[in-house]
Amino acid sequence: MNPDDIGFLGVRDLTALYRSRKLSPVEVVKAILARIERIEPRVNAMMRLTPEIALAAAKRSETAFMQREKTRLLEGIPFTIKDLQHTKGVQTDFASAVTQGTIPDVDAPCVSRLYAAGGMMLGKTTSAADWGWKGVSEAPISGITHNPWGHGLNAGASSSGAGVGAACGYGPLHQGGDGAGSIRMPAHFSGVYGFKPTHGRVASWPMSNNELATHIGPLTRSVEDAALMTEAMAGPHPWDYTSLEAPPQHYAGQLKAASMRGKRIAYSPDLGHARVDPEIAEAVAKAIKVFTDMGAIIEEVSPPWGKLGPELIRFFWPAVFAARAEYLPQYANRMDPGFVAMLRENAHVTTAQFMQMRTRRFEYVQQIHDFMEGYDFLLTPAVSVAAFPANRLQPAHWPQHDWDWLMWAEFSYPFNWSGSPAASVPCGFTPAGLPVGLQIVGRRFDDLGVLQASAAFEEARPWAHLRPPLAQ
Repeated sequence: MNPDDIGFLGVRDLTALYRSRKLSPVEVVKAILARIERIEPRVNAMMRLTPEIALAAAKRSETAFMQREKTRLLEGIPFTIKDLQHTKGVQTDFASAVTQGTIPDVDAPCVSRLYAAGGMMLGKTTSAADWGWKGVSEAPISGITHNPWGHGLNAGASSSGAGVGAACGYGPLHQGGDGAGSIRMPAHFSGVYGFKPTHGRVASWPMSNNELATHIGPLTRSVEDAALMTEAMAGPHPWDYTSLEAPPQHYAGQLKAASMRGKRIAYSPDLGHARVDPEIAEAVAKAIKVFTDMGAIIEEVSPPWGKLGPELIRFFWPAVFAARAEYLPQYANRMDPGFVAMLRENAHVTTAQFMQMRTRRFEYVQQIHDFMEGYDFLLTPAVSVAAFPANRLQPAHWPQHDWDWLMWAEFSYPFNWSGSPAASVPCGFTPAGLPVGLQIVGRRFDDLGVLQASAAFEEARPWAHLRPPLAQ
């Protein structure tokens, strides 16, 4: 086998090769680390590598397979962790000069569970600037993470390195976090699969100030790999009091157990308000026909709650980061300029205003859940635009603003607030050859349903075989 192909193998393929002794976990780690070192100068997806950790885990897994011991769910499977997630003894910068050089003394629950499932951590992936505040793959402390389909273009954020790593064959499993679209946006821009489980399905720690809207989930090249990674990370944890009590389901084993025939699916091209570039709208509209061909009942909708979102997100997104304003006197010149502008513009918000808007947001979320009771799934574009230069907050042909990148990401944050499971599925390319994602949203708790719908689309329109130019 060509060593460069090893990083593109999925969990099932790697496990089969281990069992047949045609490949070992140690060989896999060495091959992928070598690939990362070769590809990294083009994409800049890794903050740092952890070869010692990966090789030590690989040797343990290799022994298990050689001695034919009972193996764990992800035995010998490589994974990466986002730079916003705590990793014991491994530098975690949180994408900010303020916290650069932090070395946590504990693993976050999702990390410890990936280890417990037999996984091997290859390293930490890049994130967007200053605690992942924006949807653009750039940070002052790490520079641009380049879209694998076009150097210098936005790869999405804040889980930018995770999406690029998945696209470039840095192994099968990449952990992401999603507070307003930060799994689904990188998936859209890099042409991979991103799954945001129901809020609480995977414990999130330290618990974010993001109004219980931050979700932990996978970015992968296939739905099956995402299902396996979710299963490994999921389950209740005492550090996150919002984590769901239910144990994880065997998601991967049930992906093909449901048909799309007869499913009632809502399709909203704009949620009743969002601007969408024509090339994105066209690719998504073609993807909708795939579900029609599978026998689903599609209803185009303009949900009445959609137009209420923009005012709410432009109030709450700055509020999420308001406490960081204490660092402005010392660090403003080392922070992202847009982040600084956002903090300064919104410094006047009062507690009374916050609580009034919070009441409105709760009402908004109830409307989303009431709407979803009438459908099995909701389909939308994942993002309104294709990849644009990563040194900008908005595409040149869109309205310009000092900090508002949310204008092209209106489809994701509603389902962070609602806690709903949602995925971005690769559904095509623009005429310029840039990926487009279709968002699949499910009812709260129906993680399996979203994974099954994603798998059905993947079977009809496979994408995992595609390799971007910068990954060659």
